[in-house]
Amino acid sequence: MDIDVASLRIIHYPDPRLRKAAKPVESFDAFLPRLAERMFALMRADEGIGLAAPQVGLSLRLFVCNITGEPKDDLVVINPRLSDFGESDQSEEGCLSIPDVRGTFLRYMSCKLSAQDLSGKPFELAGTDLAARCWQHECDHLDGKLILDRFSEADKIANRRKLKQLEADFKAPRGAKA
Repeated sequence: MDIDVASLRIIHYPDPRLRKAAKPVESFDAFLPRLAERMFALMRADEGIGLAAPQVGLSLRLFVCNITGEPKDDLVVINPRLSDFGESDQSEEGCLSIPDVRGTFLRYMSCKLSAQDLSGKPFELAGTDLAARCWQHECDHLDGKLILDRFSEADKIANRRKLKQLEADFKAPRGAKA
């Protein structure tokens, strides 16, 4: 791909690119490691644990995550599939593309992740608790879904002002705040 990865930024709700299903990665070339490195930098700068390619405006089925904060635990996930879901539980969740908005909802607390690494080699992992929740959140992004779609009416009401501000900021001309 001919994209300047250094110029990539996290895009915010209601950017329509967040609502589009991402395309499978077919080319495992030198672009992917550069993209992953940039995504990790953006994720860490905003103190997140995961970031999907659609969140930087790219329609690719790829996400990065790290639930421990230790560099050795960086994980690049390409063309993921989730299966073998376990029990579900409620927990609070936020999103780097929807700053300062949080909601509490059900997610599976265990699942299996099947994906490819940066070289295209298949791998499988079993995840529980935060890992399972993170993988589901990022896979939702790859399918064009946001945490807002899972919110209860109470969460929608509680976050209404913040969401309206994000919508106004998105419509405002570049450099201007609504």
